[in-house]
Amino acid sequence: MSAKNDGVVLLHGISRTHRSFRKMQAAIEAAGFATLNAGYASRHHALEALAEGIHPAIAQFTADTQGQIHFVGHSMGGLLARIYIAQHRPQHLGRVVMLGTPNGGSELADRLKNVTLYRAWFGPAGQQLVTERDAATCALFPAVDYPVGIIAGNRSVDPTSSLFLPKPHDGRVSVENTKLDGMADHIVIGTSHPLLPTNKLAIGQTIAFLSDGGFSRP
Repeated sequence: MSAKNDGVVLLHGISRTHRSFRKMQAAIEAAGFATLNAGYASRHHALEALAEGIHPAIAQFTADTQGQIHFVGHSMGGLLARIYIAQHRPQHLGRVVMLGTPNGGSELADRLKNVTLYRAWFGPAGQQLVTERDAATCALFPAVDYPVGIIAGNRSVDPTSSLFLPKPHDGRVSVENTKLDGMADHIVIGTSHPLLPTNKLAIGQTIAFLSDGGFSRP
């Protein structure tokens, strides 16, 4: 597949900014893709409102792109990509890469959802990251019918969060809960949740999936 006419939308995680994707963005552009590194107010709105908020920029990027539109999401950014595609699917949708995305929810969010500091910092979307989702939240995530590649980490730099997560995990999300019914490929690499967007191997594997629809293996 030639990437020269394809575009990639990058969606950062909760409480992060577009700057967290700059290293990966540069590598994806070097591989021949156009990019939209979309910033959004992750801590201030529910997921469905965030999807509406990013729509104008993605719609313009789609209109300016001749080829397919791919998505790469870190953590909650992967969930946002799923909701956006369900609500505003690009006509020429390509592939989706998720980095440490809690597709099955985060056990850490389960533990912290009622803690005042957590609620204040992570806002409405933080309440939607739990493993037991209500009917309204479940409805935001229809079954995927497009190629999804998932990269999970299996190391943690946070000993406290490790007490609440089943192994293996990346310090925020268990490897098991990154998985998704209908995914095309899944790979585990040796890094922690915050470092997934800047990890050299994760970047290489992201480009491999965007280009070929599968991760590279020896």
